[in-house]
Amino acid sequence: MAPRKALTARQRRLGSELRKIREHTGLSIAQAAALLGADRTTISNTESGRFGVSPARVRAWASHYKCPDVAYIDALADMAGERINGWWEDYRGDLSSAALDLAELEHHAVGIRSVEIMHFPGLLQTEDYARAVFAETVPPPNPAYLRRLLSHRLKRRDVLDRTDPPACTFLIHEAALRMTYGGTKVTKGQLDHLLKESERDNVTVRVIPFAAGGFPHASSSAHYVYGPVPQLDTVQTDPTTGSAFLDAETGLENWRVALDRTEEKSLDPESSRGFIREIAQQV
Repeated sequence: MAPRKALTARQRRLGSELRKIREHTGLSIAQAAALLGADRTTISNTESGRFGVSPARVRAWASHYKCPDVAYIDALADMAGERINGWWEDYRGDLSSAALDLAELEHHAVGIRSVEIMHFPGLLQTEDYARAVFAETVPPPNPAYLRRLLSHRLKRRDVLDRTDPPACTFLIHEAALRMTYGGTKVTKGQLDHLLKESERDNVTVRVIPFAAGGFPHASSSAHYVYGPVPQLDTVQTDPTTGSAFLDAETGLENWRVALDRTEEKSLDPESSRGFIREIAQQV
């Protein structure tokens, strides 16, 4: 079997989950190879995502590993059976792999919950606002690259228009609402767009006002993407060195608690809309 040339986050994740199941059983790669009648190289390459794996093999390996979680195994088998070439692949070679991985995560998301400190959520940004945000990067993108960035950013928004869109909750700090990226006209347009999007059945917008005080991870925005089972959730954060993806069980639980606490300090959806209208009138 020829190894894959370019791995997606989802392919790597499937392999890593198979590795977790093996390790939870207490088996080494050599022991698993003997149990499964496979060579160690195949198991190693499959667990790294470099080799593909069929749904039948996922179920067979899970059975030999005595994994009792049926819903989890069903979700992994579904991942193995996917044969899609997502729209984000059109940007491979132009944009970072992290940008493509995030789009892939959102495409498969059951739900999304994010907290934004200094920017509006990417899925709710207007083209003018996104252009103004990208213009502040160092070094600034050249015109051709900027067009690719904008195209990708706007295409991501299509996930909200799916027939089965993910349930999204966006926690937005007051600081983000008051930052005037692109000037007052662009900011006003972005605030109006946010109000419009907040009326979607699958979108909840909640404002974290300055008066709320502190909250967990107050210095960091985060994008929590829910999978079909909790074990397949993922958190994406934006440290200064670039996007980071987290899927370790303890880390996921910590972020769930942090987001719960942050949401408790935010305004309810109706009060948030009133708050946003007030800011829009002041711009």
